[in-house]
Amino acid sequence: MASRAIWDGTISFGLVQIPVGLHPAESRDSLDFTQLDRRDLAPVGYRRYNRETEKEVEWADIVKGYEYSDGKYVVLEKEDLKRANPKSTQTVEIVHFTDADQIETVYFEKPYYLVPGKKGSKAYILLREVLKKTGKIGIARVVIRTREHVAALIVRGPALVLMLLRYDHELVDPSKLEIPAGTLKSAHIAPGELAMAERLVSDMEADFKPKDYKDSYHDDLLAFIKKKVKAGDVAEIDEPEAEEPEPSNVVDIMSLLRRSLGDKKSDGKSTKRKTASKKTTGKKTTKKAAKKKTTKKTAKKKSARHPARKAA
Repeated sequence: MASRAIWDGTISFGLVQIPVGLHPAESRDSLDFTQLDRRDLAPVGYRRYNRETEKEVEWADIVKGYEYSDGKYVVLEKEDLKRANPKSTQTVEIVHFTDADQIETVYFEKPYYLVPGKKGSKAYILLREVLKKTGKIGIARVVIRTREHVAALIVRGPALVLMLLRYDHELVDPSKLEIPAGTLKSAHIAPGELAMAERLVSDMEADFKPKDYKDSYHDDLLAFIKKKVKAGDVAEIDEPEAEEPEPSNVVDIMSLLRRSLGDKKSDGKSTKRKTASKKTTGKKTTKKAAKKKTTKKTAKKKSARHPARKAA
């Protein structure tokens, strides 16, 4: 499934304008964990509320505000961020071209793919082929969200990649760290030790193949989790059984983010929980009887859960 462009604009060098969309060039594998209260294993929520009224605030009602004086703000809407400098927020402006080996790897931060827009293919191919033939990369300025970045425009296969770079002042000066700056002689390293180290490097030499590497810890951790599930070393989270659910000011931000991103898996879990909650309502009883029944069920669940927690 093709990703959506997070930014639409143009590549600009000289008088050439190439319409492009900015797409993420990385997809990270990670396990999602829910934060729980150690005492009762209930999910930990986060509040997004108005400090004056203490009422929950919806995402649609949240705006960016810059505090220019104590307690006084300038409100900035999404369009205001573009109006501040329309050209910078919609243009990858190539400042100059240079040799790729002039950029130290520590400056590389985050890659994005640049995908040509309508009627931009010819100029896109032209720029790509020129960079390949000359062995040059473009140094550019670009504004993404609320920050201006310096970036390198490089070629990867058929694609132009916009590699965001770190600013020089963002890198820690190694002289401020306790790093030895001695020589072989001052460190009393014998010629034989150097020769053995060189031989070891030579023996371990091989071509770098990115596909040979993967996050093995991710697989090991997932296997360990499955092992705990199979052994019954699990904890069940009690679902509320209230007859009249009351609105809560506590919001699970991770859940909201998943829903905003259209995470079908997350939605599926949410639906299952709602269904389970409806089933537990059961027959109509008085409020007093329902409370007693809930207390007994909770006591049983907690007593069954404690052995697993001790084992963990």
